[in-house]
Amino acid sequence: MLIFIFQAIWFFIDEFAGKDIDLAIVGKFLFYYSPNLVPNVLPLTVLLASIMTFGSLAENYEFAAMKASGISLYRAMRGLIVFIFFLSIGTFFFANDIIPAAEYKSYNLRRNIAQMKPAMAISEGAFSTVGEDFSIKVDEKHGDNDNLLDNVIIHQLSDGNINNKVIKSVDGELVSSENSNILQLILKNGNYYEDLKAESRDKRDNYPHAKASFDRYTIFMDLSELNNVDLEEEKVKNTFKMLNVTELDYAIDSIKKDNKKIYTNFGENVYKRTGAANLKITPTKAKKPDSNKDKVVISAEEKEKLHALITENSDSIITIFEDYRQNQLVDMALNTVKNTTSTLEGKKWDLNRRLKLYNHHILSLHQKYALAFACFILFFVGAPLGAIIRKGGLGLPMVLAIGLFLTYHFIGIFAKNYAEDGSIPPVIGAWVATGIMLPLGIFLTRRATADKALFETNFSFKNVGKLFSFLKKKKSKVEEKGAKSI
Repeated sequence: MLIFIFQAIWFFIDEFAGKDIDLAIVGKFLFYYSPNLVPNVLPLTVLLASIMTFGSLAENYEFAAMKASGISLYRAMRGLIVFIFFLSIGTFFFANDIIPAAEYKSYNLRRNIAQMKPAMAISEGAFSTVGEDFSIKVDEKHGDNDNLLDNVIIHQLSDGNINNKVIKSVDGELVSSENSNILQLILKNGNYYEDLKAESRDKRDNYPHAKASFDRYTIFMDLSELNNVDLEEEKVKNTFKMLNVTELDYAIDSIKKDNKKIYTNFGENVYKRTGAANLKITPTKAKKPDSNKDKVVISAEEKEKLHALITENSDSIITIFEDYRQNQLVDMALNTVKNTTSTLEGKKWDLNRRLKLYNHHILSLHQKYALAFACFILFFVGAPLGAIIRKGGLGLPMVLAIGLFLTYHFIGIFAKNYAEDGSIPPVIGAWVATGIMLPLGIFLTRRATADKALFETNFSFKNVGKLFSFLKKKKSKVEEKGAKSI
């Protein structure tokens, strides 16, 4: 746990270092954040402890004494199996109750700290809200307190929350005082753009705007609300990491229904835009040609021919129309395809986001169960492995434990990444790492119970020799059969 906490410190050191944040607040954040490390710490701890314990017993010939007394390996493990069983149950309840509560506390505390320190509230490469009227994006922050900004883009909201002001500058600097609620943002070498509101309705179609260049421009932001931040305030409580099993079940069902409704409505809209629905219209009386040349009017006779050709040969449907109408139909089809493609591209990000959120909830649900089973299964990997290698201490057991854990951990990470974007089902993504360790645990337990080595080289060489002798006999039989036929 201490090792992973140090890793967390290095992970968040850029956000907390040099920001005049009390050590008590940092300690509180690490205390809230530490339960999130248990899914990584506990499986490694069980694996390492089981290898070290049973390796030490085997190294000191304790198992030899047990077997001489008629005590099998299973009987020696029985007490620990019961302990690991209850540990797995406790791990599930910890993942279901403690980890979501800790995530809730740590997320809100980190959010409130970011609001209290505006420099932290501005993220690199993304728009961040500072105050009530400003949305700021910077490419890079540097300086002693990250107060120097590069490539600043600001969207300022006017009355009515209308985004009609954009300011861009090459450099920027944040200047603030501990005793003041006003934050100064000094911009250098930039441009100012603003959409103007026309007085008359006729001039609005001209979209009047103002543009200005500046060498130095100072913006004053009122941070009275930010400086009155209550670090104990808790507002955000709807992320998937903060939910228990019951809440995740409800959220998954709600998200599934919403996504199905959105997908269905979007599919119907796209289908209607293609004009394919018009092919189901029954023939009606012929209409007069429309004065609008871009609009194609199909008579009842043409519709009857169209329906007949659909069932026979769809390639010759267009031939029933005159030449100028064929050109119109081709242009309309191309425009429909282009519009549909742009609509799909525009909606793609939102649909992927919804799918990813849905998969996140399913992953979070099944990972709570998978963590409990992982502790139980990794015990049956570590205990027989320690009995087989007959080494205790922190040498070889540590190497084997870290190697097995990294295999388990990286398989879990890759499966999780594939499950998030829907490449594999999220249920499989949550269970695949534990499922791979299950046959390994069964194999090692059987080998240790039968008092066999991990790999029997003599047995392998015998099998290879038998294989070569079998191939040699088969070759000689084929040669004899060929000679007889000749």
